[in-house]
Amino acid sequence: MALKVAIVGLPNVGKSTLFNALTQTAAAQAANYPFCTIEPNTGDVAVPEPRLDALAAIIPSKEIIPARINFVDIAGLVRGASKGEGLGNQFLANIRDCDAVAFVARCFIDDDITHVEGKVDPLSDLETIETELMLADLESLEKRVVSLEKRAKGGDKDSIQTLRLAQLALTELNAGRPARKATVSAEDDKAWRMLQLLTSKPALYVSNVDEASAATGNDMSRLVAERATRDGADSVAISAQIESEIAMLDAAERTEFLETLDLTEPGLNKLIREAYHLLGLQTYFTVGPKEARAWTIHKGDTAPQAAGVIHTDFEKGFIRAETIAYADYVNLKGEAGAREAGKFRQEGKEYVVQDGDVLNFRFNV
Repeated sequence: MALKVAIVGLPNVGKSTLFNALTQTAAAQAANYPFCTIEPNTGDVAVPEPRLDALAAIIPSKEIIPARINFVDIAGLVRGASKGEGLGNQFLANIRDCDAVAFVARCFIDDDITHVEGKVDPLSDLETIETELMLADLESLEKRVVSLEKRAKGGDKDSIQTLRLAQLALTELNAGRPARKATVSAEDDKAWRMLQLLTSKPALYVSNVDEASAATGNDMSRLVAERATRDGADSVAISAQIESEIAMLDAAERTEFLETLDLTEPGLNKLIREAYHLLGLQTYFTVGPKEARAWTIHKGDTAPQAAGVIHTDFEKGFIRAETIAYADYVNLKGEAGAREAGKFRQEGKEYVVQDGDVLNFRFNV
């Protein structure tokens, strides 16, 4: 399962610096002028997972394959973007195929870095971005409703459902609320997602703080966190500048650098953890002499659904899952020890996979 997160924000809030740090590349030009990002850069990042290293060491496995997360750096949005201001709405479409949106807010003061609004106000930044996305959704829905109404009158069931959901979204948007505030039933979830509304996607507020505030945040990032709580979003404070420096270090240097800043881990770890929480995701593992690998699934997925992440044939021909909890696998030094201690289980189609499960699937196609 490939997780895709759009990084959005006003120009010069540190989006591209954060993107470069997360992907450990210089793919996105980070410069002190608006619109330095003119194409949506994408970067594939390994999900930090220390449990995977511990599992691989027990076998030992020749190769370690982590789960992946994809970040998309969207060009800086400005007030009026939905109507074509700045770089216009051409890049709003790049957000539509993402699973979640990370709103980057500038929470640092630096006179050498200009702000497109002429002042540093993270809450105003967030309001501007959210408003532009809502306006884009309104325009999109209002155009679609006309044709949906015609098809719905003809009795088309899909159009009737889509029209009902479009009207539900319009009710929220016209009230000044993002579409994600709407209550959508499980039966409507697929059709709701097919609307591809920018404001229906789960939101993560990222406060880009100065180096001195990297460990504890600051007054501005706390305001952003409070806003996130009110909006039902997640939040995390990160210093994009520090992350860009960390990305250039080797493992030993990285550990030493983090210690000097009273940080226990890079901001990337926090960001991905929050993204996983936001989307209701978890990890299971497969372990063997050839490779130890992490797989991403949704919380609540059954064993056949988890098997399908590896290959659809695994799900179609599922027979059973041989299961060991992560803690048991590590404490008992692998499968043999788990079997001997009675911690090796065989689970059927109804088994709900738990975070950290070490699984081996039996299937027949």
